[in-house]
Amino acid sequence: MAMWTWNLINPAFLSGLIFPRFNYRISGSQDAVFLTFDDGPHPELTPFVLDALANYGAKATFFMLGCNVEKHPELLKRILDEGHAIGNHTYNHLNGWLTNRSSYLQDIKKAAGYIHSKLFRPPYGRILPSQSKRLFEDYKIVMWDVMSYDFHPETSPEKCLSNVLDHTKPGSIIVFHENEKASTKLQQVLPKVLEVLSMKGYRFLPIQVSDLKG
Repeated sequence: MAMWTWNLINPAFLSGLIFPRFNYRISGSQDAVFLTFDDGPHPELTPFVLDALANYGAKATFFMLGCNVEKHPELLKRILDEGHAIGNHTYNHLNGWLTNRSSYLQDIKKAAGYIHSKLFRPPYGRILPSQSKRLFEDYKIVMWDVMSYDFHPETSPEKCLSNVLDHTKPGSIIVFHENEKASTKLQQVLPKVLEVLSMKGYRFLPIQVSDLKG
């Protein structure tokens, strides 16, 4: 997934002016944060993430690709069985800026055959107003206010960790990725994030439709 128009860890203050109905953080969550994982399920990384979350009694939200769920339905089942939330991230990881409205919506519909959720996150954070207007009929659109940049080749594990810890606050929606680009950093950083934020008193909750605007 995920990159916004501006190369920022926290894009909410800018993009919120253009898309005010999108969800960038969850207000009223005094001691909770919301970990999210994009692009899975992945045969190696998803079990790692689920085991790490279980070590802290943490719940998260997985924005999954339909093509990957089709390949690994057993991982979707495990995610749900362990009490996590799921969201639609398209079937083929489409860039909304480069895809016409009809094709984009059809791809999301195809993913919905595998991912039964009212949550949606656009790949790369890139979506057109005409696309989002139609999606509001069926989905809550979930962005983020903390991007780990675990997928970026120039982000070191140390920088990835500081991206998260230095910007997280109550109600933050934090993005990690379950893909090959992020693999090494995800495995190094996620356990430390869980440890440090737990020590600060945060709870890790799944995103619920009732939490969201739009």
